Amino acid sequence: MALVRDRRHLNLRLPLPEPSERRPRFPLPLPPSSVSTVNSTANTTTTTTTTTTASTTTISISELEKLKVLGHGNGGTVYEVRHKRTSAIYALKVVHGDSDPEIRRQILREISILRRTDSPYVIKCHGVVDMPGGDIGILMEYMNAGTLENLLKSQSTFSELCLAKIAKQVLGGLDYLHSHKIIHRDLKPSNLLVNREMEVKIADFGVSKIMGRTLDPCNSYVGTCAYMSPERFDPDTYGANYNGYAADIWSLGLTLMELYMGHFPFLPPGQRPDWATLMCAICFGEPPSLPENTSEKFNDFMKCCLQKESSKRWSAHQLLQHPFIQSIDLKST
Repeated sequence: MALVRDRRHLNLRLPLPEPSERRPRFPLPLPPSSVSTVNSTANTTTTTTTTTTASTTTISISELEKLKVLGHGNGGTVYEVRHKRTSAIYALKVVHGDSDPEIRRQILREISILRRTDSPYVIKCHGVVDMPGGDIGILMEYMNAGTLENLLKSQSTFSELCLAKIAKQVLGGLDYLHSHKIIHRDLKPSNLLVNREMEVKIADFGVSKIMGRTLDPCNSYVGTCAYMSPERFDPDTYGANYNGYAADIWSLGLTLMELYMGHFPFLPPGQRPDWATLMCAICFGEPPSLPENTSEKFNDFMKCCLQKESSKRWSAHQLLQHPFIQSIDLKST
């Protein structure tokens, strides 16, 4: 491990947000009633995005009724909420006022990114509001089937056809983000939200970076290390011609492989990863391979994602043209 000891010091510090972003006080816009429809017979809510411009009417946190907790983590809680007047259902992500300053910086970074994105494959932000006690709330689109991580636990594995549909949507989101110089840096099953129609959207931008320049370096140690690309562990060896976006493609490849195999690809089923084991497996081992009965198209697609040399990985735009993706028509499936 002498090679590891000789590496330069790791960059463990995230940049501070701009002063104007540290304590945003934005009015919370009320989306028009045409944006959301409620299916009372199924007792579920389906959100349909339209081109209608959001109303300028503002609402307070008192107008939202908390229905249940959807999840915890990162110094905050996500609730399913209902707007009392329109009955529209949303997800409210609340970061507590006494959270670690680093967590607050991450949530402010997420707000900054969500407020400038508009893609059917990226979770929609309906508004931001300061809450009592210094808490910060983000009112977001509600996805009624949870995350791909939840689905994996309930159904064990995904078919190639289902993965092609998932990949096409995630690549659509990545292509949009990358074209706007936004890198996610934490793509994994738990950050991909899904509804009962199997529409998939990218979420959780707490560690994302907005690139100032096309070739701006982006190899700091943030995000979940299990899904980090080789060049993020070892930029000197694998980062030649690093373009700043290839790490998201590696993470997508590992995510799809995990959904297909039912366990994290670099480790045997049931084994919990630790940092040293993952670093050695990702940097010094070969990329994980799929089972023998996998189709040629899926195998080739995964090889395009999991190239250890970042410059050899296909971009999101290129992968959208891959035969594995091109054969899927989302409108008819």
